[in-house]
Amino acid sequence: MKRRKERIDRGIKVRSEDIFALCSWREMLYLSSPRLFPVVGLIVLSFVLSIYWQKVLLSVSVFALLAISWDILAISGMISLGQALFFGMGAYLSGIMNHAWGLSPFITIPIATVTGGLFCTLLLLPVLRLRGIYFSMVTLILPLMLVRIVEATKIFGGTEGLTGLTAFPYRGVELYLIIFALLAALFGFRRLMDSDFGLVLKGINDNDRSVMNAGINIYWFKAQALFIASSVGAFAGAYMTHVYMFVGMPVFALDYSILPIAAAVVGGTGTLAGPMLGAFILVPLSEILRGLGGLRIVFYGLFLVVFTVAIPEGIFHYIRRKYHQLERWVEVEA
Repeated sequence: MKRRKERIDRGIKVRSEDIFALCSWREMLYLSSPRLFPVVGLIVLSFVLSIYWQKVLLSVSVFALLAISWDILAISGMISLGQALFFGMGAYLSGIMNHAWGLSPFITIPIATVTGGLFCTLLLLPVLRLRGIYFSMVTLILPLMLVRIVEATKIFGGTEGLTGLTAFPYRGVELYLIIFALLAALFGFRRLMDSDFGLVLKGINDNDRSVMNAGINIYWFKAQALFIASSVGAFAGAYMTHVYMFVGMPVFALDYSILPIAAAVVGGTGTLAGPMLGAFILVPLSEILRGLGGLRIVFYGLFLVVFTVAIPEGIFHYIRRKYHQLERWVEVEA
C-alpha cells in the first residue's frame, strides 16, 4: 500500500465561508482574525518601534505599495519589470510642483498620484497588445531612458536633483498616513479583485482569447488596471519625495523595480496580501544584513533562493492553506 497526503477543509471554514451564517464568537473570530492582524500589527508596531525602525517601517510600507501595484498588473496578465517608472514619475511630479510653486505635500501628493498614473498609462498604452517578455522589456527600458534624458538635458536639477522640498509637519503624520494608505490599498483592491471587474482581469490572465470571444474589450480593462497600478506606484514615489525632501535620478533606480518583484515571489503572487507580506520580510532583512557589507548581497540572495525552493507557492499561500485546511496521510492502492 502507498500513502499520499490528503487535504480537507476545516469544519469551521465550510460553515462560515460562503453563507456567513455565523453562530458563535469563535466563527466570527476565525473570519476576522486574518483581516484584523495587519491592522492591529501595524498600529502596534508604530508605537513600540524606535525612531530608526519607524523609518524602516515607513520604507517597508512604500515597497509594499509597489509590490501590490506589481501584483495588480500580474493578475491582469502584465508582468512589469519597471515599477521604478511609476515610482519615479510620481516622485518627480510631486517634487516639481512643490519646488516650483511651493504647494503643500497634501496637495502635490494627490495630484502627482493621479497625474503620474495617467502619464504612465499613456506611455504604456501603445504596448498593451504586447504579452509576456515583450511587455516586460518595455517597462524595464522606459525608466532607464528617462534617467538618461534627465542626465543629458539637465532638466529638473539634472544629476543633482531638487532639494529643500517641504516635509510633513509631524513625524506621526508621516508614518500613519502611509500606514493608512497601505491598508486602504490592501483591503480596497482585494475587494475590487473579487468583483466582476477583478474576475475579468483574472480571466484575461488565464485566457485572453476566450475573454475577447465573449465580446469584452480586454485592452480597455488592461488600461484601467494599468492606471490603477501606476497610480499606486506614483503615490509611493510622491510620498517618499516629501519624506526625503529630495527628488533626483535615484528614484528611477532598479531597486524600486526588483524588490517589489522579489517581495511578490516570496509572499505569493495573485493575492495582494502576499506581496505585502513579502515586503515586510525582505526590507527589514535587508536592513539587518546591512552591517555585513559586501556579504549582505550574498546572504540576501541565499535567503531568496531558499524561500523560492522551499515554498515556491509563496508564504501567504502556505499560511492560508494551513489556516483553512487539515492534512493527513491516507493509504491508496498501488
